Amino acid sequence: MTLTRFVTKSAFRNKRRSVLTVISITFSLVLLTLMTTIWHSWYIDKGSTQSAQRLITRHRVSLTQTLPIFYREKMRAVPGVAAVAPTQWYGGIYKDNKPENFFAQFATDPDEIFKVMTDFTIPGDQLAAWQKDQAGAVVDSELAKKFGWKVGDRVVLQGTIFPGNLELTIRGIFKAPEPTITLYFNRKYLEEAVSFFKGASGTFNILAASPDDVPKVAAGVDALFRNSPQPTKTESEKAFQLSFINSIGNVKAFILSICMAVVFATLLVSANTMAMSIRERTREVAVLKTLGFTRQTILGLYIGESVTVAMIGGVLGCLLAVGMVTGLRHAPGLGFFFLGIHVTFSTYVLALLVSAMVGLLSAIVPAYHAAKIGIVEGLRYVG
Repeated sequence: MTLTRFVTKSAFRNKRRSVLTVISITFSLVLLTLMTTIWHSWYIDKGSTQSAQRLITRHRVSLTQTLPIFYREKMRAVPGVAAVAPTQWYGGIYKDNKPENFFAQFATDPDEIFKVMTDFTIPGDQLAAWQKDQAGAVVDSELAKKFGWKVGDRVVLQGTIFPGNLELTIRGIFKAPEPTITLYFNRKYLEEAVSFFKGASGTFNILAASPDDVPKVAAGVDALFRNSPQPTKTESEKAFQLSFINSIGNVKAFILSICMAVVFATLLVSANTMAMSIRERTREVAVLKTLGFTRQTILGLYIGESVTVAMIGGVLGCLLAVGMVTGLRHAPGLGFFFLGIHVTFSTYVLALLVSAMVGLLSAIVPAYHAAKIGIVEGLRYVG
């Protein structure tokens, strides 16, 4: 029997205990992988090259306050600005209040929005049709797929923030690098339906000429309106999205705490299992030494067993995490926070590294004590 065969056979000698240990490590690694994926998506992933060039301007005091629409022309004059499109969150209800029917709805300028969202693609004839139809709308391809929409279908949105309902006709379906679950419609349609909205916009989406221009554009736009009655706050698209997440609380500390607790709990479970397993096999250690196994070999065998069990749990945890991340991405009402989220290669590596380290650390102390025990003392041991 080879040493590798010996390790794999010994790892599952007590099948019930080994399986329970694998299950506990699996669920711990699922949580760790999930939290690490969310951390990476929210705080490390910078998005596409095009999104890195985009900024969002809003009222400095609150998102609930609007800005004058004439700000757009002044923003165009700021050095480094390539395009500007006004956007207004509509927040209407489609069908009912069920989370699965929630999606983003923005009133915008059909002539400008795709000049800012340069990584979105839409057929030219569909874009032209939308620009000609004031009651028209364009929708994300994934959103159209979800509701079975096609060009020419009608969508009725019940107003919540704004009074009245909007009856829109889908004139185009666009594709984005990542699903956006978004519907855009002509802001003029909203202006005619709601008189107090005329000449206002909740936010402005800005495209900078290059990623290097982003800080300069943000500072330039805010400086332009600093002393006006409606001062602005301009930030990158990623920073704007994070401001919603940070409004929940200290999410970073929450995720970090969960990750540390998971690793510590997994380590305790695995260490307890390995200590019991090695203590029960004290006489076996003595027998192995009589057969010529060295202290280093015995140490390696027991550590190998522990790492094998932990790695199996780690692999299963990663696989289950992929399924959970997919579920989060499509969860009704939550999908807006987890758009485009996926488990990265670095997260896989981290999860497997953590599982291997748990296996190593949990076994090294009991394996060391077992390896240095004398032959006579081991044979006399009664567990």
